[in-house]
Amino acid sequence: MALVVMKFGGSSVADSDKIKHVASRIVAKKKAGNKVVAVVSAPGDMTDDLLTMANKITSDPPVREMDMLLATGEMVSISLLAMAIDAVGAKVISMTGPQAGITADADHTRARIKKINQKKVKDQLDKNNIVIVAGFQALNPNGDITTLGRGGSDLTAVALAAALEADSCEIYSDVEGVYAADPRVIKDAKKIDYVSYDEMLEMAGSGAQVLQSRSVEVAKKFGVEIHSRSTFSENQGTIITSEEKIRRKKMEALLVSGIAFDRNQVKFTIIDLPDLPGVAAKIFGGLAKIGVNVDMIVQSAAVDKKNDISFTISRQDMKKTQMELDKTVSEFDGASVICDEHIAKISIIGIGMKSNPGVAAQMFEILSKKGINIEMISTSEIKISCIIDEVDVIKAVDELHKDFGLSKKKQENLM
Repeated sequence: MALVVMKFGGSSVADSDKIKHVASRIVAKKKAGNKVVAVVSAPGDMTDDLLTMANKITSDPPVREMDMLLATGEMVSISLLAMAIDAVGAKVISMTGPQAGITADADHTRARIKKINQKKVKDQLDKNNIVIVAGFQALNPNGDITTLGRGGSDLTAVALAAALEADSCEIYSDVEGVYAADPRVIKDAKKIDYVSYDEMLEMAGSGAQVLQSRSVEVAKKFGVEIHSRSTFSENQGTIITSEEKIRRKKMEALLVSGIAFDRNQVKFTIIDLPDLPGVAAKIFGGLAKIGVNVDMIVQSAAVDKKNDISFTISRQDMKKTQMELDKTVSEFDGASVICDEHIAKISIIGIGMKSNPGVAAQMFEILSKKGINIEMISTSEIKISCIIDEVDVIKAVDELHKDFGLSKKKQENLM
């Protein structure tokens, strides 16, 4: 019997009819001769609703209590889904993250999985049970429940697939897979059949909301092949796998596989910093201590022994970043901080960039022709990202999508 891990997102279990539909898919997978572990997110917008409720109580909720609150969403899903499966006569048991043997570090709201005791889930599978596991949650060293960060149910599913040595890991959502651009923005964006772990990591880190980036890191580390597909369709989705396997299927990788954008960015600029050793270390060291992840960084050339540093962070870290910078920058005479909330990051991603020069120049020319100013640039081997004004982001995605030939019709003509 093959062991299959199936993960269903919040939109897949948003109401009773959808929960029954998910139950039917799980039972069908079981009847096909598989052992099944299903991982489930909180239903619909429940996590956002809980966050809103907490913020109405206090603007600074204790992180331990926030985890206690947010973990309840997944518990609603697993119990209702188990009831739906039981109602059609299949053997099933629901388990919280801690009950499933998932342990993590002590970092509340964004904990990292340390270990999974496979025995607890395997014992239930040996009893011929379908096992429903709450995503997004684990037990920390203090015996408290903790959560794994936004999109953490993806991480739960991939980590379980790795620990259980599952034969397949299927991630279900309301879209049919990974698209070359957000299909809600670009109507003729094509679905990608295969995408490498590295490309998926860059897409997730650049704003694409298909998979949590940490789940892709774990998949790459342990060689877990992910099938991203739709809850509401039997069609083949997107396979996230190794670059080696993709190159075996295609003679040449696409120059650009996908375009992602992220409006959840804020740019800070520190003006008139002294051009001295250790200044940048002090600024970014302070941000690291309070758990702020810095994305793009640009430092200007020194003028009169002064320079400027600009960097971007996630919008959710804006308040604590501002507080930390106000404290740190006050130590430097004449330095000041500017915050710009009206920006967006746009990125092009593709393993084909490795062997094709001139991609960056092509991207910059496309943006220039549409009068879109670039404020910051960062590159990796398979990604080029630009910070632009947020009002230009949809226009930029549309132009890049067309010029790099990523529409469905364009791809059909190339076949």
